[in-house]
Amino acid sequence: MEENLGEWLTAKARTATGYRNNIIGKADRATFTLTIGKMFFYWYDPKHKATLPVYDRFPLVMPIERYKDGWLGLNIHYLGVPARTMLLDELSKYRNNRYMDERTKLIVSYDLLQRVKMVKMASPAIKRYLTTHVRSPLVEVTPEEWPKAIKLPVANFVYRNP
Repeated sequence: MEENLGEWLTAKARTATGYRNNIIGKADRATFTLTIGKMFFYWYDPKHKATLPVYDRFPLVMPIERYKDGWLGLNIHYLGVPARTMLLDELSKYRNNRYMDERTKLIVSYDLLQRVKMVKMASPAIKRYLTTHVRSPLVEVTPEEWPKAIKLPVANFVYRNP
């Protein structure tokens, strides 16, 4: 029987070291196929890291637009836990079915965020990602696990020294 990723992630997040690599090592969830409206963990090395004041090397991203060379996504880690929860609750209204299972994805885009006035809440989390700078497979978090995943302390922020 497959282990529930939410329980597995929570257990791994409690370990002292290596929990991010353990998440990425979840082979049955690894993919190189990005789906708009799903949620993914991955290792990332930004192209312009030398000039960014802060960046997350281990984002938890919900892609909202695809481009030829990457995607625009909501990196949930850039929001505090209460804002993450509020944003996920709001976005959940725009899902493709009434369930929260492996078939569920959000019908979300930057235009939708603007129309429903969520762009202000989401703006700190909207980031551009380049495919060539992804350093691991994408690990999908299924919708029923989103509420747990957004609370995990797995962000890996790097701050540039002034």
